[in-house]
Amino acid sequence: MDHHRIIRPAVAFAVGILLALYAYHRATDPEPAMKRAREEAVVLAAREILHEIVAPGEALHIVDPLAPDRAIGKAYIYPAETGWEVSGHYRRQGAERWSPFLMALDSGLELVSLQVRDNDQRMLARAAGDPRISVSRFSVSGEQQQDQPDH
Repeated sequence: MDHHRIIRPAVAFAVGILLALYAYHRATDPEPAMKRAREEAVVLAAREILHEIVAPGEALHIVDPLAPDRAIGKAYIYPAETGWEVSGHYRRQGAERWSPFLMALDSGLELVSLQVRDNDQRMLARAAGDPRISVSRFSVSGEQQQDQPDH
């Protein structure tokens, strides 16, 4: 019996020390903070590109991984083989409908491709002149219509 009185506190102390070391290591590990900073830089670059393409000089509301709103839709950021993919939704000032987007960026945060669902004529014209942009239109019946630029 005396043996258990000594072993129990020693094991509890050792487990406590191990947990404290693990918690300290997790709290001071710089990798999660560096990953978060990289992802924030990618999303901020994606916001700028999206705004320049979709609504230059106009107000644009964006739901993305830095400003999520589950009521609007999900937003993600993924590391890809050659860069990043960012998804979310946007809405122009005064518009009722939110438009989904998927943007691919290279490792230098330059636009590779942008896929959106939008009925705005300026967006359709922009897609016709830029092979990196693909626009699917909303239809009256709710079905998706794909517009591909002529090449």
